[in-house]
Amino acid sequence: MEKRARHRPNRAYPNAKRILLDCEVEICSMCGSPLRRRRPWHTWKTIQTLAGPIFLAGKSKECTNPACGKHYYASQWGLWSLPSSTYGLDVLAFIGWQHDHEHRQLVEIQGELNERGVEVNERHTGRLYRQFLALLSASYEPNAAEIGQIAAEYGGLIWAVDALQPEGNGRLLYVLYEVQSGKPFAAMQGERVDEDDLVAWLRSYRELPFRVVATLSDGEATIIAALKSSWPQAPHQRCQLHFLNNLADAVLAQDERLHQGLRQELGELPSVPEQEIDPTSPPL
Repeated sequence: MEKRARHRPNRAYPNAKRILLDCEVEICSMCGSPLRRRRPWHTWKTIQTLAGPIFLAGKSKECTNPACGKHYYASQWGLWSLPSSTYGLDVLAFIGWQHDHEHRQLVEIQGELNERGVEVNERHTGRLYRQFLALLSASYEPNAAEIGQIAAEYGGLIWAVDALQPEGNGRLLYVLYEVQSGKPFAAMQGERVDEDDLVAWLRSYRELPFRVVATLSDGEATIIAALKSSWPQAPHQRCQLHFLNNLADAVLAQDERLHQGLRQELGELPSVPEQEIDPTSPPL
C-alpha cells in the first residue's frame, strides 16, 4: 500500500504583520573584510504568535573578500521561533507555563490558544510542549560539538540573550542564542531573576573552550551585566532591532493620531460619483 503524505493544513494569513530582519554583523570575523548585503532573502516564513500571525523574512550578507566569501545571516531569527517551526517562542512559553505551573491539560491549553486566535490542535499542542521542554533542557547540557562547529566556521561566537514575557505576570523566559548561526541553544524561566542567576545559567557556556567575539542584548541592565560578567573580554552591543523598535513606538503613536484626524476631517466629504463607461466608446 502506498504511504500517504501527512495532512498539513493550508493556512494563509494575508494580513500578517511583516517583520524584515537584517544581518547586524558588519565585519567578517574570518578575514576582517567589510560585508555587503546579498539581494535575495535567505529565509522567510509565517509564524503564529499570541499577538497574531507574523511574516518573517531575513536578509543575509557576504564577505567582500573573494577569497573568503563567507555568508552571515539575520541574528534575530532565533528569537522568534525554533527552526522549522511555525509557532512563536511566546506560544511555547505559554504552553509550558499553563501545563507546568497552572496544571492545565493540553486540551484546555489548546482551547485557550484557539480563543486567542492561534490555530493548533491538541496533538500539536503536545508537540510544542515537548519542544519547550527540549529548549529548557538544553541549558543543562550545551551541545559542545555543534557550538564548536559554529565557532570554527565563523572564527568565534557571538552570544545573545533576550527575555520574553508572554504571561505578563513577571515570569520571564530567557533565551540564549548564537548570533551568526541564528540558533537558540538554551532557555530558562524565572521570576525576579538577577545578575547572579543569569551568570549561573550561563556558566556552562562560559566554560566552553571557544573564542567569544562579542555579546548582544537589548537594553535590560541585568542581562547586559550578566553578559559582561560572563565574557568580560568580549565587547557588548545593543540589539539594533530592539533599539529601532523603541524609536518606532513614538512614531507609530503619532501616525495613528494623524490617521484618526484625517478620518475625522475627511470622513464627511461626499463620495466620488461612479461614472458608467461605455465599452464601445474610444479611450481618452
